[in-house]
Amino acid sequence: MAKFSEKIGYALGDAAAGGITWKVMSIAFPLFFTNIFGLTVADTATLMLVARLFDVITDPMMGALADRTQSKWGTYRPWLIFGAIPLGLVFALLLYTPDLGPVGKRIYAYSMYLLMMAVYTAVNVPYGSLLGVMTADDNEKNEFSSYRMVGAYAMGFVTLLSFPYLQKMVGGTPAHQYAVLGVVLGALAALGTLACGLLTKERLKPIRAEKFSFKPFADLFRNKPWIILTLIGICTNFFNGFRYAVAGYLLEYCLHGDVTVSGLIINYTVFMTFGEVTCMIFGGLSPAFTKWVGSKRKAFNWAAIICAVTSIAFFFIPMDPKYIWLMVAMVILTSIGIGFYSPLLWSMYADVADYATEKNGTSSTGLIFSSGTMAQKFGSAISGALVALLLGIAGFVSGTDATGQTVVTITNEPAVQRMIWMLFSLFPAAIALLIVVLMRFYPIKK
Repeated sequence: MAKFSEKIGYALGDAAAGGITWKVMSIAFPLFFTNIFGLTVADTATLMLVARLFDVITDPMMGALADRTQSKWGTYRPWLIFGAIPLGLVFALLLYTPDLGPVGKRIYAYSMYLLMMAVYTAVNVPYGSLLGVMTADDNEKNEFSSYRMVGAYAMGFVTLLSFPYLQKMVGGTPAHQYAVLGVVLGALAALGTLACGLLTKERLKPIRAEKFSFKPFADLFRNKPWIILTLIGICTNFFNGFRYAVAGYLLEYCLHGDVTVSGLIINYTVFMTFGEVTCMIFGGLSPAFTKWVGSKRKAFNWAAIICAVTSIAFFFIPMDPKYIWLMVAMVILTSIGIGFYSPLLWSMYADVADYATEKNGTSSTGLIFSSGTMAQKFGSAISGALVALLLGIAGFVSGTDATGQTVVTITNEPAVQRMIWMLFSLFPAAIALLIVVLMRFYPIKK
């Protein structure tokens, strides 16, 4: 039976990765790259697409490598312990805007973004794989997964709510603000990752193959639960990715800047914070909800339906700041569904890993969980790339001039506004309905 301190330690791992680094990368990066750093829309989209091709190779390689790691700290924990500082350092460098021309900025952005993806993979794949070796009890796996999601959303809430106030506290140019916050948030991410590695325990020993082979990779594509769950994982991150990536543009170009209500500054990070706290609450309720409806599959299905209906409803809200609380209410309702399904996804990956071990005779826990991390990064970054690409098609133009200054031009404001509104509502709704369809084919009925 795991101690409470271990569950808190496991939660700190995703508080660092999901609640700080990934949350900022998902929500702030598209707007940061186009409006502050000074990349063109095309460069921003291409950067994220290149990074995804990179992850297709590195994520499964990291999973296989983690499965074969043997040390006095265990199989997966050493990657967290020794990867914590590089994670925080590279994250800080990624939020720094160098005083360079268009070519220099492009090289810097590509180098740092790809390095961040590599370090994130080296930490997050083993972190996810820990769930498969900390306990053999299915209910306890659900609890660990729930703690993980609560940790991620709680830290996401703190990060996003405090972001505009920290910017005001730092002062100076937006580029300076992001650079300073990169250092602060990077240090917090490093501490959380290190604490996770030190507080958790590996109780189960992976059944290792005698020698390296490509058979585990081939086995994945004969594993129907893994195929379906990976497609669902990509869809959930497409759903979140569209909303997070376009939130900054929605406040800036549809509502014409931050909305202040009774002294509360509602910028794009605070706007999404209401969803974070909702996800935190309902992520904690996810195990009880799952027991109530009867299975993980049914719970996931109902959660996706909630997301689809509320996303469609958001589309019909008037594009006017005076309706900000109605928009916030719809974000909260959507986040109920997200909160329910988020812990389930990782618990279901643990089920798939158990299924694969029983079927194939050797453990491929790290490899299977790496696909979850790859789905997370693939869905978020591709959706971010599509946001940049579709906004460019609609009439949004950004770049850096000869003096190194960022320049943004809107050639067709109504078209850009409509595209932003649809990217936050109808596009995610379509993805949620696709999840409902895919869930019908998922065969594990725990």
